[in-house]
Amino acid sequence: MSITNNTKNIKKDLPYRLIAMDMDGTLLTSEKKLLPETLNTLTRVADNGVCLSYATGRALVEMKEYFESTPMIRYAICYSGAIIYDCKDNKVIYRKEILNDYFGKIIEVANKFNGMLTFLTENESIVSSDDINHMDDFHMGVYQPMYLKVTRQVSDMITESQKHESITKINIYFRSQADRQRGYHELQDLPLTFALAEETSLEMNAKGVSKGAALKTLASLLNIPIEETMAIGDADNDRDMLNTAGISIVMMNACTNIKKFANYITKDCDNDGVGYAIREYFDF
Repeated sequence: MSITNNTKNIKKDLPYRLIAMDMDGTLLTSEKKLLPETLNTLTRVADNGVCLSYATGRALVEMKEYFESTPMIRYAICYSGAIIYDCKDNKVIYRKEILNDYFGKIIEVANKFNGMLTFLTENESIVSSDDINHMDDFHMGVYQPMYLKVTRQVSDMITESQKHESITKINIYFRSQADRQRGYHELQDLPLTFALAEETSLEMNAKGVSKGAALKTLASLLNIPIEETMAIGDADNDRDMLNTAGISIVMMNACTNIKKFANYITKDCDNDGVGYAIREYFDF
């Protein structure tokens, strides 16, 4: 594991007691799988009393297929921090959602750029039936099997939006990075939290929502000082979490502008980067 130039003073003698891990590009391989060696390491560190949490932009419905194989991960910071979920007790312990005041403008921008809109609620992932069959156009083809399995497809996202007083998270998947930038420019004045994820997606949460804020909340609920937390990630929506945690670890496959937030850079997601980093730090 390589050491980067960093601005944090790392206290190596601290007992890091909470590890928050991004999923896509971090904990999961590029094929969206969990490696056996990673699972073995997570089990070992959990058995040593360390609390583990997912920290992902995914909705719960997109995560539950992994829960059975990761019983050692007790918590899930999901929807980029809008919900914290207790995987053992099967209950939400924190939430903050987007109010319906802003749905109209978001839908207008998605339609203007012919983007794919996704509404993520506590119980559902909702998409347009016209978009789900050509997700390659939005650089999201790797997710199509999962979307076909877990989403509820509707014919009209405007009509669907009118059924909700609030939505946990809203994503627009654009056809190009240029379209994403133009779409973001039209939406950036809304009182929301924005993050760039995947190749061309724009993620939106309620103002103040982030993985970093949720990490602080979870640490507080567990009576763990934030200095005793570890964050592992790879993407723009991990930035706040990496800056918040006591120690930040970034994947080798992360983009360059995220690597500068790392205390350490580990191996890539296809080579057990998460497990390698934990074994290196905890001397397993």
